[in-house]
Amino acid sequence: MTLWLGVTSDRLQRPLDAALYWSYLIAASMGIGDIRLTTRYFEDNLDGLFGTMHETGHGLYEHGVSRELERTPLGHGASLGFHESQSRMWENMVGRSLPFWRHFYPQLQATFPQALSGTSLDDWYRAVNWVAPSLIRVEADEATYNLHILLRFELEKAMLSGDVKVADLPRVWNEQMKSLLGVDVPDDTRGVLQDIHWSGGSLGYFPTYTLGNLYAAQFFEPARKDVGDLDGQFARGEFAPLLGWLRKNIHSQGKRYTPPELVKRVTGKPLSAEPLLAHLRRKASEIYGV
Repeated sequence: MTLWLGVTSDRLQRPLDAALYWSYLIAASMGIGDIRLTTRYFEDNLDGLFGTMHETGHGLYEHGVSRELERTPLGHGASLGFHESQSRMWENMVGRSLPFWRHFYPQLQATFPQALSGTSLDDWYRAVNWVAPSLIRVEADEATYNLHILLRFELEKAMLSGDVKVADLPRVWNEQMKSLLGVDVPDDTRGVLQDIHWSGGSLGYFPTYTLGNLYAAQFFEPARKDVGDLDGQFARGEFAPLLGWLRKNIHSQGKRYTPPELVKRVTGKPLSAEPLLAHLRRKASEIYGV
């Protein structure tokens, strides 16, 4: 595999073209053997770390499509929702798990001893899973993330029906952010302009993120049964067994099956919200005792 990783920084002057600003977090495939990722880093948060995991999930999916499907209409991921399931799985269900950090946190502490020497593993785990309303979708925690998607979806429907004019979007966005998340939006850069999707013409894309969250949680259940002790493997830094399972059951299939067909083949049942809700409840119980 040829991997190209472009890295950007927040050393850009605000205000700037927000659509360009937020576009610096993508994965692109020139072919099954040529996967290109772009990410960005901030000095005051972990967005770059988890964003890189997210885009790696996209890249692994495209790289795992069966070679016999290359250069055919079937030679890509089953759907945008399936694609987001892979990125959200590696970002959240793997990258924000306690076993993942049992392996990597000592290395992180050794790399940044001044910043992390007084921070325990449990404190770090709570910090990377902290639940709080936020302005930015890509920085949102797992529990509030889908509220950002709900806002986008409702506004897209309103635009298409003519109930909301484009000129009214900033005002309506700010009102709905306050209603859904209790957040006051300070400016449009961190508000309605924060994502590139609308300016790029990708209306209808945002629901694929919520679909991805649902798929990811549902896929993780049979993966645990089939692969065995995923937690123990992650704690030892072993991720190949999970990737192998995803390769066999999802990646290699490309577009051979429709999303409803493939999710039933992989999990034995139609797509459901319950696995995601169960995952979020478990994590809330671990971190907050609720």
